[in-house]
Amino acid sequence: MISVTLIFLVLIPLGAQFLKMQWKSRGFPPGTTPFPSLGNMWWINFRAGHGSLKKLVAGCWVEFRVSNHCSWMLQKEQEGRCVNPEIEWAFCRGILVSNGLIWKQQRHFGIGTLRKLGMGNKGMEHGIQTEAHYLVEFFRDKNGRAADPSFPIVHAVSNVICAVVFGHRFSLEDKTFPQLIEACDCIVAFGNSYFYYMYEIFPWASEYLPGPARKAAYSSDFVHSFIRQEIKSHRERGIRDEPQDFIDFYLDQIEKTKNITSSTFEEDNMVQSGFDLFLGGSETTATTLRWALLFMVVYPDIQEKIQKELDAVLSPSHLICYEDRKKLPYTNAVIHEITRFSSIILITLPREAVKDTTVLGYFQRYGYPFCSNGTIIVLNIDSALFDPEYWETPHQFNPGHFLDMDGNFVTQEAFIAFSVGNRSCLGEVLAKMELFIIFCSLLQTFKFTLPEGVKEVNTDIIFGSTMKPHPYELCQVLR
Repeated sequence: MISVTLIFLVLIPLGAQFLKMQWKSRGFPPGTTPFPSLGNMWWINFRAGHGSLKKLVAGCWVEFRVSNHCSWMLQKEQEGRCVNPEIEWAFCRGILVSNGLIWKQQRHFGIGTLRKLGMGNKGMEHGIQTEAHYLVEFFRDKNGRAADPSFPIVHAVSNVICAVVFGHRFSLEDKTFPQLIEACDCIVAFGNSYFYYMYEIFPWASEYLPGPARKAAYSSDFVHSFIRQEIKSHRERGIRDEPQDFIDFYLDQIEKTKNITSSTFEEDNMVQSGFDLFLGGSETTATTLRWALLFMVVYPDIQEKIQKELDAVLSPSHLICYEDRKKLPYTNAVIHEITRFSSIILITLPREAVKDTTVLGYFQRYGYPFCSNGTIIVLNIDSALFDPEYWETPHQFNPGHFLDMDGNFVTQEAFIAFSVGNRSCLGEVLAKMELFIIFCSLLQTFKFTLPEGVKEVNTDIIFGSTMKPHPYELCQVLR
């Protein structure tokens, strides 16, 4: 009798919660049936993957209602402010996860500073060419022996953004750099992991239980501490008449705005902005380049066609520059297809409707701070990059997606790998420059092949905040 009573005591509130969730979901996009407390997470195995995102269709529940926008047309119309259930109150700072005045000032300053430091012009291009040269020399020293390209690629890409943010690069022998990369890998791996979603559902657990959340928090603290030390070094050196890096510009901005009450320029925002730029500028481009070399050994015919185009258009001694993309339509198309097909960022950070509105017939409710009433919007980038209405063969690696009938490069509206709207990647131009210059420099110098005896390549994904390839080795033959 007692057991029956206990069952009823459990089932009645769960049933009430289930009915409440169904009532609240009226007018929202269609989605899978949520369970109390677990929401829709059981549908996706507590991990947002390619297949599982399709199961959710357009709407889901975590601890709150989420519009999982799959349609490309829906994504074009959707705007909102960025939120994260765990960090909205904890640290709404920097560029990536901030809102309101902080976000407006930090992002505007970030974009302006990157432009002053040469983003999109010859100034920053020279730094990328330098790192491409070091990467080529790394592979040259291997003399055709099999090597894992992961660390040297991360080293090259990270040094570009390190020079921008901190004013210096790291040598391969530097002891701090591997620690920074290991910390970043830990942070990225924790996002979109089983543990991450469990902590999202039961946030109190991260405060009391040891495990991946604690390790990710420690890694984040390590990177923040490194940035604070860099700021300290810059302060001790003094503000320069001509700022040389992001920290120089930020310290100067703090001084200029110290008497403005509405200013958000202070050290905590500087640290977080530096963190956002370092992590964002290192992880995504390096991961895409790792996929790029992997695809070249998987599709040797495409690699050969790229090299024929490079040889026909450029001399062997030509220093690759971003402007060359206009003369290399096939190579440019391959790079874009690598970015599309690898789809390393499946979804954007959560956004919140800033007012009650209807998008393509679906009601989006404003609610502050978020969970109880408001609609959290998650843009499903992956769905747009594989939408059969916009791509001829969405699930095949096909550079023809970016070529017209005459072989000219064409842009595609549904190519939103860098997101869309006001929250799109502020380093998009830098990332595209790095991908083109480094990729072409490597393909101009080497032919990449599988190590002797290796017959198959693992093209499965390692899930995390970014979708990484499994570790692999390849051989480099001088051309």
